[in-house]
Amino acid sequence: MTIRAAVIGAGAWGTALAHLLAAKDEEVAIWAYEPEVAAQIGEHHENRTYLPGIALPAGLRASTSLADVLGGRELVLCVAPSHVLRAVMTEAAPFLPVGATVVSATKGIENETLMTMSEVLEDVLPLSCHARLAFLSGPSFAREVAQMQPTAVTVASRFERVAEQVQRSLATPYLRVYTSTDVAGVELGGALKNVVAIGAGAASGLGLGTNARAALITRGLAEMTRLAVKRGANPLTLAGLSGIGDLVLTCTGELSRNRAVGEKLGQGMKLADIVREMHQVAEGVKTARSAYHLARREEVDMPIAEMVYRMLYEDLPVAEAVVGLMGRKLGKETHYAL
Repeated sequence: MTIRAAVIGAGAWGTALAHLLAAKDEEVAIWAYEPEVAAQIGEHHENRTYLPGIALPAGLRASTSLADVLGGRELVLCVAPSHVLRAVMTEAAPFLPVGATVVSATKGIENETLMTMSEVLEDVLPLSCHARLAFLSGPSFAREVAQMQPTAVTVASRFERVAEQVQRSLATPYLRVYTSTDVAGVELGGALKNVVAIGAGAASGLGLGTNARAALITRGLAEMTRLAVKRGANPLTLAGLSGIGDLVLTCTGELSRNRAVGEKLGQGMKLADIVREMHQVAEGVKTARSAYHLARREEVDMPIAEMVYRMLYEDLPVAEAVVGLMGRKLGKETHYAL
């Protein structure tokens, strides 16, 4: 049976997900903030701004009207950047059809409130929607998904039947979807890995080797897990696709915008100049601020996240950040277990 789906957000990831659903012969409409992006998709069947070179199915419809895109939809994917998700979904809320399943595919932590995207959606959407919320995360560069390259992700919901419904809706021969009920673990893994990836990129930009990258990935996972567990997550979730899987991809992949930001920092560029050069959002830049303040509020030790925050917002030289991390008090390695 055909699913009527809406995708809110026509960046690279939103476009890739809309492409996936439309290629399954689902009836899909995508909301774009920029009129020129909606026009590109409608007229040329290509998002030349955010996902150039990918031919989109002719049946994919684009609009700048949330009311138009959401009308009669059974499945709604929210893929707006984390810093505008609250505003976009507040505007979208009156048009959400009764009974629609809402899936957040946005990775981040809100700066002002330190809320995860699930908490933001629960704050702005009617109570009747909360039981049908789900959250998509995992190692998934948009371009590779749009090229139909094999990818595995996780969808989490507090209600297993909702996660299974989304799993069936998104699964294809090239996208393998696993389910989870650990919303906190899946969301925090997806958000915090972007911060660590900036650190890994900074080390690379400074000219450090693969030893340093491996240490940052491993110790970054440790502090991601500490914060996630403090927020109620199962530590084993961070050992899965939405934790170590996404972390490795974002710290090592050539398509990683967050790693690219870090590399430019390591080469001596200032954040304002880096952001000015970038056309697409690197979520880790804003999430670094949230992660730093959330860790302090929760009294969780996150030295890598702290150094990334200081590099981005206090102009701490990358070389000094490395000295700070390597010179910390010696300790023992500990692991979480159930």
